[in-house]
Amino acid sequence: MYRITKEFHFSASHQLSHLPDDHQCARLHGHNYVVVVELASATLNSDGFVRDYGELKPLKTYIDDTFDHRHLNDIMDEASTGENMARHFYEWCSAHWPETSAVKVSETPKTWAEYRP
Repeated sequence: MYRITKEFHFSASHQLSHLPDDHQCARLHGHNYVVVVELASATLNSDGFVRDYGELKPLKTYIDDTFDHRHLNDIMDEASTGENMARHFYEWCSAHWPETSAVKVSETPKTWAEYRP
């Protein structure tokens, strides 16, 4: 199995208001997010790629236009946890590229959430 990944970045604020008041994530705060999309295939295309990295540009456009420097509570229909965001980006990517196998989202350099069906 061949696997490729590409990393995308954005900054946004959010608030997990369903958490107890004394929880740090219940307060309004922001992160410098990292999104990593993984595509996998048992075969390569005629150019020797799982998929050309340039074909992933629509994800950058989607992130820049929809998420970057926004308040995630205004964008997402569910809690803006890393886990929910990973699933959201996975579903968006798999609708565009059937080779999508996983998406990881980082809120901090030490924390990652991954969605892999």
